[in-house]
Amino acid sequence: MIPDLPGNIDEIKGFLADDEAHALHHHALVESRKGPVLEIGSYCGKSTIYLGLACRRNGATVFALDHHRGSEEHQLGEYFHDPDLYDTGEGQVDTFREFRRNIRSAGLDETVVPLVAGSDAAARQWQTPLAMVFIDGGHSLDAALTDYRCWTAHLMRTGILAIHDLFEDAHEGGQAPWAIYRMALASGLFEDLGRVNTLGLLRRL
Repeated sequence: MIPDLPGNIDEIKGFLADDEAHALHHHALVESRKGPVLEIGSYCGKSTIYLGLACRRNGATVFALDHHRGSEEHQLGEYFHDPDLYDTGEGQVDTFREFRRNIRSAGLDETVVPLVAGSDAAARQWQTPLAMVFIDGGHSLDAALTDYRCWTAHLMRTGILAIHDLFEDAHEGGQAPWAIYRMALASGLFEDLGRVNTLGLLRRL
């Protein structure tokens, strides 16, 4: 049971299974005692709320990084496109309004710091060590590699790296998250903590 979990959490748009959400909350609760948490790919804020509720208990911060223009699969005509999140005036996906509404409703405005940018731009002069990094951004290989390379260097020793949407079989899902997960394991810098559903968990050595 997670204290203060909004009653409408199951209605918030997102692609996070319950067991994955609870695993994120658990690790964020432990790791945020040491420092801030960074989430890459916030979408409408469902996972951000689980991370934020954990961090709030420790007086810590969640940096929620997302350009809020949707991943490749969210664009017009693609499989996961949601017309409710499409700004017809701009001709672009815009998830930021929905994200802000959900974060405010959860009472997390003083815990969650939105970073409305891409990984490259946000990481360019980043200097804050991170206790936990959750990668759930774009699923192209280029996007996933950029997220991994930009942010794992800022993960403090013993910190947690969480990677979402791991599918060994290409028929079940995209392979980019699986590729960076294998890259992390092969680097020798991480201890494998196992998986919860499609969420991979590793600890920085």
